[in-house]
Amino acid sequence: MVTINDIADKAGVSRTTVSRVLNDSGYVSAEARERVRRIIEETGYRPSEQAKSLRLKRTKVIGVVLPKLFTETSSRMANGLDDVFQQNGYQMLLASSNLNHEQERRQLQLLESRRVDGIILTATNQNEELLATLRAMQVPVVALGQNLPGVSSVYFDDYHAAADLTEHMIQSGKRRIGFIGVDESDYAVGVLRRQGFLDVMNRHGLEVRPEWILKADFTSECGKAAFEQIAASDSEWPDAVLAVTDRLAVGAMQAAKEKGLQVPEQIGFAGVGATDMSQYVTPALTTIDYKYEEAGREAAQMLLRSLNQQNVEKSVMGYGLLKRDSLSC
Repeated sequence: MVTINDIADKAGVSRTTVSRVLNDSGYVSAEARERVRRIIEETGYRPSEQAKSLRLKRTKVIGVVLPKLFTETSSRMANGLDDVFQQNGYQMLLASSNLNHEQERRQLQLLESRRVDGIILTATNQNEELLATLRAMQVPVVALGQNLPGVSSVYFDDYHAAADLTEHMIQSGKRRIGFIGVDESDYAVGVLRRQGFLDVMNRHGLEVRPEWILKADFTSECGKAAFEQIAASDSEWPDAVLAVTDRLAVGAMQAAKEKGLQVPEQIGFAGVGATDMSQYVTPALTTIDYKYEEAGREAAQMLLRSLNQQNVEKSVMGYGLLKRDSLSC
């Protein structure tokens, strides 16, 4: 195997000169530089990534904490991250919090101990324990999906997305609208999407019935159970339901069908996420389209910038409203 010493001997220069050519740093005469480059090309020499990492004090590994490893949303964001990291010679080390806040903190600390160059955290909460852990980190961190104070973040406009979706439901003729959300510890999904819904309902003077406002976990089964609870609460049912994720919406829609309700004639549904399932259920689900791959790429680029600077950056991603048959024929 050709070494840097072999290159130096063949080119008749010092090891230091070869190193300067490889790293494009320090003074080297044009003649010597050309001679070294010619020898490198002739021998097919490639510098050791391990040696380069030691010299730069970097491992070329980025830790990524996902809420779940195999969900569509996580996969799409991870694909966006990987696009950028691969292009820049970095590998990803994946970890899952399994939607457990304490596990999320442990994974951050574990990745830091593995000497990763930086961490992407697909954050699911904003509690003080998490923020304290992030403040103590010795490597750069970028939050993806939540706007964390004092932390570089790439996040979605959850408030306006839910508000626009609610407005569309109202313009589609819906007035008695129920809501299936999640716990407020997930600020983006549990608080901002709920507030966007409530503000538009209040602006139109529409009643928000407490028994139609429910919390659930992030599964279609929980969406189904939530709708069954709404249906059991009163003799009158809502004429539409907004759920904060597509999975919740699909589960709720299935429960409505099982009760003999016609969708969208008697009741409409909408979700958030534009998942694959949203276009294949019948009727196709009205939803908010977040560009998850694009968000992943933005977060990766932000983290790479943070390796060389200490500035806190913020980037909010846009969205699209996909109007489908679950609200109007």
